This record gives sequence, C-alpha cells and structure tokens, in this order.
Amino acid sequence: MRAHLARVDAVLVQALIAAALSFAHLHDVAVAAGQDGWKAWAYPVSVDLLLVAAWRRLRSGHGKAAAWCWFVIALAASLGANVATAGLLDLGNVPAWLRILVAGWPAVAFLGGTLLAHSNPRPDPEPDVIEDQEDEPETTPEPPAQPAIEAPPPHPPVPVPSALVAHARKVAAEHHARTGTPIDTPTLRARLGVPAPMAEAIAAHL
Repeated sequence: MRAHLARVDAVLVQALIAAALSFAHLHDVAVAAGQDGWKAWAYPVSVDLLLVAAWRRLRSGHGKAAAWCWFVIALAASLGANVATAGLLDLGNVPAWLRILVAGWPAVAFLGGTLLAHSNPRPDPEPDVIEDQEDEPETTPEPPAQPAIEAPPPHPPVPVPSALVAHARKVAAEHHARTGTPIDTPTLRARLGVPAPMAEAIAAHL
C-alpha cells in the first residue's frame, strides 16, 4: 500500500512540476509578445483548459476527429512556448508573426472550447436492415390424432326365466307403490339377488 502511494505521489509531483514549467513558459512568451499583467497569466490557463477539454472528448469516444484537432492545436501552442523559451527565440525581439499568433489565440481557444464543451456528438446509427418477407398465414398445429377407441363388444343376451320376470314385476310394483318412483336396476338386482347382467335383462322386460 505504501509503495502504491509513493508511486502515485511521485507521478503527481512530476506532473505538477511539468505543468508549472509549461505554465511559466507560456506566460513568458505572452509577456514577450506584448501581453502584460493578468492577460499574460490567462494565456497558459487557456492553453491547459483546451488540452483538458480535448482529452476529455477523446476519452468519451465520440467526435474523435474534432477532439484530436483541438488537442494537437493546444499541444502545439504549449510545445511551441517551451521551445521558444529554450534560447531559440530572442524574447527581447519577438517577430511579428508570433505577436499575431499570441494576439489571436484567445479567439481560437474560445472557439475550440465552445465546440468541445457544447457539441453533443452521437454515434453513427447502424443501418437498418430491411428484409423482404412474404406474409404467410399463420398455421395452427393440428393435435395428434387420437387412436380410435373401440366400443366394447355387446353382451350376449342373457336368458331370463318367465317366472323370474313375473317375480320381478311384483317387486317393481311393490317398490313403486311404496316410493312412488320406478325401481332402478341396482335396487332390482339387490332385491332379486341376481348378477348385474341378469338384472339388466330382467329390467329390459319390465
């Protein structure tokens, strides 16, 4: 953890020193070009802010062409000031073209910062792929055919003695007189004590 903090602190200190030197170089060039007082201090702030705005736009992933353009312009201004103060340029006798560049820089920085801050680029929309499809009627899947259920074979006729039929009629009449309803097959079977097929055959004769 301490090693990580030490590494971060070292990078931060190095960045602050580099920023301070670049800031001072831009200030010196602005003073040599005829910008004095607070205006000379505003130039390095303007260059650094344009660099930061262009870098943020590059990190966002949108409008990279414009972001790279303004990033290169701000970087050229910063590097140009650093090189100019390295003894390659006589700051006591600044050429006219440098005075023109320094005087016109505020308008350039204002334009670039405004475009980077207020433009809202959007990613290119993906082309819509339209496929020609014929309208096909919707078909409902048919349920699988159920196997036909064969009807049970009819029971062979059960022979019924006539005496048993006569007795069953008496039982049915007694039941109807007592309950007021016709006798059903289960009751008839229970009263006669015969199997179900025999009871059904007797009920058919009633």
